[in-house]
Amino acid sequence: MSEEILINITPQETRVANVENGVLTEVCIERRAKKTLIGNIYCGKVVRVLPGMDAAFIDIGLDRAAFLHASDIVGATSIDENGEKSHKPIRELLRENQQTLVQVIKNPLGTKGARLTSNLTVPSRYLVYMPGDNVVGVSTKIENEEERDRLRTIVEELKEAEDSDNGYIVRTAAEGVDATMLAGEVVFLRKLWASIQLQIRAAKAGELVYADLPLVKRTLRDLVGVSVERIRIDSRESFVSAQKFAQEYLPEIENCIEHYPGERPIFDLYGVEDEIQRALERRVQLKSGGHLVFDQTESMTTIDVNTGAFVGHRNLEETIFKTNLEAAQAICRQLRLRNLGGIVIIDFIDMTVDEHKRQVMRAMEKALDQDHARTQVCEVSSLGLVEMTRKRTRESLEQTLCSECPTCSGRGLLRTAETVCNEISREIIRQVRQFDVKSLTVVAAPDVVEMFLDEQSDYFAELESFVNKPIRLQAESMYNRDQYDVVIV
Repeated sequence: MSEEILINITPQETRVANVENGVLTEVCIERRAKKTLIGNIYCGKVVRVLPGMDAAFIDIGLDRAAFLHASDIVGATSIDENGEKSHKPIRELLRENQQTLVQVIKNPLGTKGARLTSNLTVPSRYLVYMPGDNVVGVSTKIENEEERDRLRTIVEELKEAEDSDNGYIVRTAAEGVDATMLAGEVVFLRKLWASIQLQIRAAKAGELVYADLPLVKRTLRDLVGVSVERIRIDSRESFVSAQKFAQEYLPEIENCIEHYPGERPIFDLYGVEDEIQRALERRVQLKSGGHLVFDQTESMTTIDVNTGAFVGHRNLEETIFKTNLEAAQAICRQLRLRNLGGIVIIDFIDMTVDEHKRQVMRAMEKALDQDHARTQVCEVSSLGLVEMTRKRTRESLEQTLCSECPTCSGRGLLRTAETVCNEISREIIRQVRQFDVKSLTVVAAPDVVEMFLDEQSDYFAELESFVNKPIRLQAESMYNRDQYDVVIV
């Protein structure tokens, strides 16, 4: 599999696109005015302890207080004699006005504040440093047991030589890396943590202690794997900065980094702009003629699979199976591209053959192996639904690029002109019965006024006769259909 990373830099925002075999699979956008907070370490202040939620709200200097659950606090969890986990109540762990060191694990999403942990981690290319956590772990995405044992042994030996109680997690990118490279990273992380500790000692409540790398450097550190052939950057300044960063920390990828000097925008060259626009649409067309329908809500995302124009060549079950098989791969790509997280419910077309169900699930699991976010998939339920979760740390593509429609307030629906006319009629009767009215003026959207004068002209005349008051209609082009005013004169 060939993979390219395209980086588009403008003064307002930085955009990173992953292109695998010529197909866009992932987009990350970071705006100057709204940078990601994930990985940042703050000196927080407890503003409120909530025993009922076993959590606390922490002031880290943002507009909204951040959320810290008891299970995310160092020393909160213990294992009893029976091997069962339990954690102390929040009141035993934190008190109001207490200062505590915390790290952001989820950006603020919608009306929710940032999610925090006091289990601090500092990542590098191959390792994640865990101060005060005396363990060595290996990424589950490294599947070869011999390689897992080799990496664990190397890091454990380095940890023993360091003679500290700090832990490490070996990242997926470390697969095949020799001991010298890992030893260099251990030294780097120790120095970095020492500098962070100096910042901690001088920090006041609500202050930032450590900020993670900007998007371009974070991409080089986290996303670049052995399959990446090129990293193309359209900004000369960012290209030079990325090269210097690679020379110092990632020499193995230095030759992959290129500057794109072309006049045509780099995202246009690869068709990325068009793909981003399509990723904002509710409906996704499949090559076979079927289609997917995505509905994103606050609590979950639902995906409906339809055969559409695909009629197949053999029989109905075969048609359904082929549509679902194609849909499984397309869904996994769209989850990454749209950055959809949380609970996802997929309504595949009902299959009666168990082997077909198994093949669809296998195809889906294989496609999800390429996803950087952690996922968990359940088998097809008795209702024919597939439930899954995908780790959500930042806003989806839709939440990043779009805002709620001021006309429908996100419902996607408007009341019909006839419905609004009936509401206005009821309001007129209500006003006449409550107040001393000489005449009334109705200010409404043009299509509502048009309906009163055309299709409902007879009813409007009856209404005027019924209330025995003159009613004047006034069309207001700035009103949407749901808006109206009944003015008493």
